Amino acid sequence: MPAKQAMRIALYEPDIPQNTGTILRLCACLGIEAHIVEPAGFPITDRAFRRAGMDYLDRVAIVRHASFAAFEDWRRRERLRLVLLTTAAESSYLDHAYGAQDVLMLGRESAGVPEAVHKAADVRLRIPIRQGLRSLNIAMAAAMAAGEALRQTGGFGR
Repeated sequence: MPAKQAMRIALYEPDIPQNTGTILRLCACLGIEAHIVEPAGFPITDRAFRRAGMDYLDRVAIVRHASFAAFEDWRRRERLRLVLLTTAAESSYLDHAYGAQDVLMLGRESAGVPEAVHKAADVRLRIPIRQGLRSLNIAMAAAMAAGEALRQTGGFGR
């Protein structure tokens, strides 16, 4: 039986290095490929991630994209489905049927993603939270969605 394709998380122009480091640590521990769509709101260096990512940074596959256009070129060549996690979505992340070809994208902590990214997404999902609250921390949202995606695709324990 061929090896399963890795799940992927993409961060759109991340703002906060500690959150990015935490997500990179999540990716390392769960065997998820990490994609960073630049420009980021901080220098993309090991030093910027070291505090949250600790020594896990050597254990994660990180792919950098110079822009969203470059990311989209790569994604289309690879025939991957863009799954955007956004507070503006109607559908719950728990109701989606995930596949190994999915790229779970999270937006900037300060502003989410622009309309062009919303339009490019094949699927838009939200994590239901209590009325009157804005959103979860991006690292928490990444962990919840990745956990459900890996559960559905049998990706845990690789």
